[in-house]
Amino acid sequence: MHQTTTRTLDALIDESIFIIREASACERPAILFSGGKDSAVVAWLARLAFAPAPVPFPLLHVDTGHNYPEVITFRNDFAQAYGFSLIVNHMDNSIQRGTVQLSGPLASRNAAQAVTLLEAIEEHRFGALLGGARRDEEKARAKERIFSHRNAFGVWDPKQQRPELWDLFNTHAAQGDHLRVFPISNWTEVDVWEFIASRSIPLPSLYYAHQRPVVSRQGLLIPQTPLTPFRDHETASLMTVRFRTVGDMSCTCPVASDAANAWQVLEETRHAEISERGATRMDDQVSEFAMEQRKRQGYF
Repeated sequence: MHQTTTRTLDALIDESIFIIREASACERPAILFSGGKDSAVVAWLARLAFAPAPVPFPLLHVDTGHNYPEVITFRNDFAQAYGFSLIVNHMDNSIQRGTVQLSGPLASRNAAQAVTLLEAIEEHRFGALLGGARRDEEKARAKERIFSHRNAFGVWDPKQQRPELWDLFNTHAAQGDHLRVFPISNWTEVDVWEFIASRSIPLPSLYYAHQRPVVSRQGLLIPQTPLTPFRDHETASLMTVRFRTVGDMSCTCPVASDAANAWQVLEETRHAEISERGATRMDDQVSEFAMEQRKRQGYF
């Protein structure tokens, strides 16, 4: 028999629904939707928060053009199946405008998402963006408030944060400023998978075991994609893997796993000794402070 949701998870669900309802009072809110598991959980919680009415704000995806095809298919199917309005802002448009400049065609676009995101905020006049970041992911995200203030340039200043005593959230943003809101900030990866398993929440197939050619490089399993070609001296292996997180093809790696459904992933996650980003993200290997630097520049 599968384990049902615990009282702790029930409390987290109630807290997240409260946060989402508070965020609905902000000017023109939207859900940052990457097609990954955390953003899918936030969108599902929003459905619970407003049921039986439809969710009163759209999904926003910053499409880098380097996404896994399975994720884009899932994004479109999810929005259509559950009645969400979907807004997609493409980084290719930022590149054509010259606001994003890359070192080459295979360069990672992950950090440059901040530019396209800020352009989307200005274009659609969003006052609050709800994201799926969690404090257990890495150090910079552990520092951030649930209602996180960003100035007109999208800058997050960890030394200038508003107190959130007794779950009192300051939703005020000055003209040109906006808020980032993190309804599952207090959740862990285990909580996320318990919720997904118990509610049968659909996800991209990449999250479950499948076979894929990979090579081992600097402690990571590098998948074969158009953006991560294998080097001449490397020998590929066909392995059974899954993704713990799904970002761009240029920076996201799978882990060895036989977990074929959400309950099996949940059990595997309970015994994981390395965080999902530490085990799967090439870009986070560059610097201990990489995420904090990006968040200061407007990143998610």
